Amino acid sequence: MNLKTSISNHNRPIAVWALFGLAGFVLLPWHATPDGLFALRGLGELIGGHDTSSALAQVLLHHRPWLLGAAAALALALVCAMRAPSRTQGRWLMAAGFGGAAWLMLQGFMIGGGAGGAPPIDTGAMRPVQPGFGWGATFVLAALLVLGAFGIARRGAFRGDLFVASVVVCSGGLLLTFVAYPVLSALSGAFLDDTGRFSLQAAWNRVGTERIWGVSCLAGGTRCGVAWNTLLLALLTGAGTTILGTLMALIEDRSHSRWRRVLRVLAPLPIITPPFVVGLGLILLFGRAGLVNQFLEWAFGIPPGRWFYGAFGVWLAQMFAFTPIAFMIMRGVVQGVSPSLEEASLTLRADASRTFWQVTFPLIRPGLANAFLVGFIESIADFGNPIVVGGQFSVLSTEIFFAIVGAQYDQGRAATLAWILTLFALGVFALQRGLLGRRQYTTVSGKGDAGVPMPLPARLRRVALAVAVPWLVFTLVVYLFAFSGGFVKTWGRDYTVTLAHFQTAFGFAWGADGWRFDGVAWQSLWNTVRLAAAAAPMTAAVGLLIAWVLARTQFRGQGLFEFSALLAFAIPGTVLGVSYILAFNVPPFELTGTGLIIVMCFMFRNLPVGVRAGAAAFKQLDKSLDEASLMLKASTARTLWSVVLPLLKPAVVASLVYSFVRSMTTVSAVIFLVTAETELATTFIIGRVGQGDYGVALAYSTVLIVLMAAATALIQWVVGDRQLGRRGVAVTP
Repeated sequence: MNLKTSISNHNRPIAVWALFGLAGFVLLPWHATPDGLFALRGLGELIGGHDTSSALAQVLLHHRPWLLGAAAALALALVCAMRAPSRTQGRWLMAAGFGGAAWLMLQGFMIGGGAGGAPPIDTGAMRPVQPGFGWGATFVLAALLVLGAFGIARRGAFRGDLFVASVVVCSGGLLLTFVAYPVLSALSGAFLDDTGRFSLQAAWNRVGTERIWGVSCLAGGTRCGVAWNTLLLALLTGAGTTILGTLMALIEDRSHSRWRRVLRVLAPLPIITPPFVVGLGLILLFGRAGLVNQFLEWAFGIPPGRWFYGAFGVWLAQMFAFTPIAFMIMRGVVQGVSPSLEEASLTLRADASRTFWQVTFPLIRPGLANAFLVGFIESIADFGNPIVVGGQFSVLSTEIFFAIVGAQYDQGRAATLAWILTLFALGVFALQRGLLGRRQYTTVSGKGDAGVPMPLPARLRRVALAVAVPWLVFTLVVYLFAFSGGFVKTWGRDYTVTLAHFQTAFGFAWGADGWRFDGVAWQSLWNTVRLAAAAAPMTAAVGLLIAWVLARTQFRGQGLFEFSALLAFAIPGTVLGVSYILAFNVPPFELTGTGLIIVMCFMFRNLPVGVRAGAAAFKQLDKSLDEASLMLKASTARTLWSVVLPLLKPAVVASLVYSFVRSMTTVSAVIFLVTAETELATTFIIGRVGQGDYGVALAYSTVLIVLMAAATALIQWVVGDRQLGRRGVAVTP
């Protein structure tokens, strides 16, 4: 009896993953190669290279027998695949998978003390320093985690579903490696004193001051501490973006207003803009020398002031920056409300206004809660807007930045302040879960629903248009001011129209050797597009898988699992960037200086939007859709791909668009991670701004916006619209 016939269909995934891990053990470089996998020069280097050979060659030729532990675990799993499914098989799979993964991580952390360091244990023939994990180790580690997850399923967890178990375990492993491990490693510095000893008093001394908590504010004074500034600003931003995003989503989906097309163009515009551009446009309008102050001086004799710089300016800039996120989340939620429920209310003689507030509005509560949560967390972690237009108004993110990059360089203070942000995020997260509770919001079921979506009540439609239309006009004015600087010779002195700045950044010419791209910005643009395009689909896939698991599965530690997916959002980008440097500068995950660390930072920084958009969408999908597919003997993976995913197209678009454009425009999270080889568009722009070259910076920003608008349209065209068998919105008489 051969191997194929001895393995049943129920055990085939176990055998496939065990062989996958063994292939990585035998065929791929075990350690990280400096120039990447494709830089290896032939089979000889894969076999004979000291640090570029596979694990099998490491054992046989380079005397590293401790690597055999991983191979033994994979072989044990392959043996388990030849046994009938049972709880005993699950016990052995868990031992092989998780035991092998634990041994792999132990030897990775214990062997190699970093550059120039000695190993912390006596390793005999081991070299003092060895590189971090490469593709071979990564494949083996992934296979071992999946096999351990299969063992959990065989023991009866997750209803015995191997796919669900592997998604939970692998997602948890990714969150642990790229969120919890680096962030908690950095945050642990909050409880260390100057001598490196554990001390709660040291943490309190760093933050228990009037500047942070504002004793005068608590006593009824007007001066509040930085922590209360941050909390109040986040609450106002979360509420404002949620309300404005919801009104725009209702106009887009529930009206025939002529503004719908304008809204589709202008609403997502701020999200595809480099972070300082909106602030610059607002300064040109409201700054001391801005248009509004000049008008007030001319019309009323009011001398120019700095009234815009402060809490109001930061709040307005954050409203611009984060409203598109709420709009994308709420657009999918509003589209998911079943017209049949509204028609039933109208049939029972309820008017349109009562139907909206008692039927439609309660069904979009999950979207409102998720949009508010994302807006709140975005606000407390925002660094760019407070630093540009904050003036004397301080928030925790700017305090953390200056603690890290300022003359004080106090990592302990930065870590302690980051804890406050994390606790704020945890509090709002718990409040959201408490408000939603276990209520059901299912609106998309397996039944036919060709009803007509109810148009907005007349009064609500007028209110929505009265709020959204001026905002859209204001958005257009801000951008006209912001980008006009890229088309004039010198802003403020010489307004001659020119394209010289574009030629400097993106010049190209035809030469003897073909096209020559001699603009100074081409390399940074290519790096940004390449890395963002790699991160976006992974972000969407992992985010929606996590949302699906949270919506369809109950397991121990689910709340902690969900919050860990939001943790990277609650941490300011500067702290996350420093966390990645500290965690991934040494083995076993030696990623600093590579493009991969930037992709991972992009991915897990933007992951929460995919999770929250997916969670809001899953709240509306009837579980019977999944169950019907499973009853017809479709696998869980097939059900997810063929039944559930087509109903999640708005959430897929929101996640893909957000992750791509945010990766293209992020600054704070990657400013410490880029190198000369991996320079990004935003770091290039900031460098030009620092040199006073605003023309090239704004020209580059214009190119980025056009590029990201095209990418957004392409994503929406490729993914398409969700088809629910419904007719168009009824025309209001």
